[in-house]
Amino acid sequence: MTATAPNFKIGNEKLIKILPNAANKLTSLLTKQGRAENGALRVAVVGGGCSGLQYKMDLQDQPQNRDILVESAGVRVVVDPKSALYVTGSELHYVDALTEGGFKVTNPNAATSCSCGESFSA
Repeated sequence: MTATAPNFKIGNEKLIKILPNAANKLTSLLTKQGRAENGALRVAVVGGGCSGLQYKMDLQDQPQNRDILVESAGVRVVVDPKSALYVTGSELHYVDALTEGGFKVTNPNAATSCSCGESFSA
């Protein structure tokens, strides 16, 4: 029995754009995990957080079925169709700071966000 390749769509930076500082950090993380060649960052929106929705990000080897694959700033990003409704037009950047550092999403669809910047409502 042979495994079938995942069936995914190709998107563009209108869905999500990776800014250079985030691309550099992601490239470093993917390389450390041995996923530099085909690895991708998954950006998902899940229920939770103090404003109702929050971002979930993790590294993976390849897109899954129904995902949308975007290449931005030399990095591959995958988004599932449901999350795509919430992140369209977003930018991902990286803040290198001791407090409140890490990956940050600038989302034009967020109606409100909490003070910690980890969750939002649409």
